[in-house]
Amino acid sequence: MDRTALAIRKVPQVGALFWVIKVLSTGMGEVTSDYLVRTINPVLAVALGGIAFAAALFLQLGVRRYLPWIYWLAVVMVAVFGTMVADVLHVRFGIPYVVTTALFSTGLAVVFVAWYVSEKTLSIHTIYAGRREAFYWATVIATFALGTAVGDLTAISWHLGFFSAGLLFAGLIAIPAIAYLAFHLNAILTFWVAYVLTRPLGATFADWIGRPRTLSGLGIGTGVVSLVLTIMIVILVGYLTVTAQEVAPVASA
Repeated sequence: MDRTALAIRKVPQVGALFWVIKVLSTGMGEVTSDYLVRTINPVLAVALGGIAFAAALFLQLGVRRYLPWIYWLAVVMVAVFGTMVADVLHVRFGIPYVVTTALFSTGLAVVFVAWYVSEKTLSIHTIYAGRREAFYWATVIATFALGTAVGDLTAISWHLGFFSAGLLFAGLIAIPAIAYLAFHLNAILTFWVAYVLTRPLGATFADWIGRPRTLSGLGIGTGVVSLVLTIMIVILVGYLTVTAQEVAPVASA
């Protein structure tokens, strides 16, 4: 039998909880990054974030099958470290958000092209250990960086504010959902469009809740929001682990 047919998938099935946890992780990554770089030395915060990100990704790549807590740990660390990297380019080096948006968009397009040329598909239903998983995580990293830049571009550079930007992305993410459910548009295309949009959606609402009122936020505090979102993610991932919901079956070609 073909190796592809025997391979065990390394990613979850896409269901309702997948999207809920994904949005929560984007918000958690945004406010956790903000909290860390403002609480401790920014260089140390980025270094620690990079180490934790590398460790989580190494752990995910090393397991033989999808394990909820390992997979979502990797996603969360991509969210935290990806936010730090995107923010460093703007805050530290002064690169405008419109430029970083274009840069990350190009990077994502390059990854997609390389993935498709190599594997002839961009489907997440055949992600198993090896080359396809490497392409998958490269794509995830690129989508987080792009989503961070787009969220900051709309909320800050275009002066929409975090709440208005969040409403904008809530409306935008409904488009691929409706296109897929009502008009049966290509599942792979609609998935990746929605996946990119989850980042600015979760991040802008988390910023709105956590940032000071002087920055168009509610002023609850990024540390508090980070803690609450982390607890919610842990509970949901624990639920997935216990119930084995969205566990990926054996992949087919």
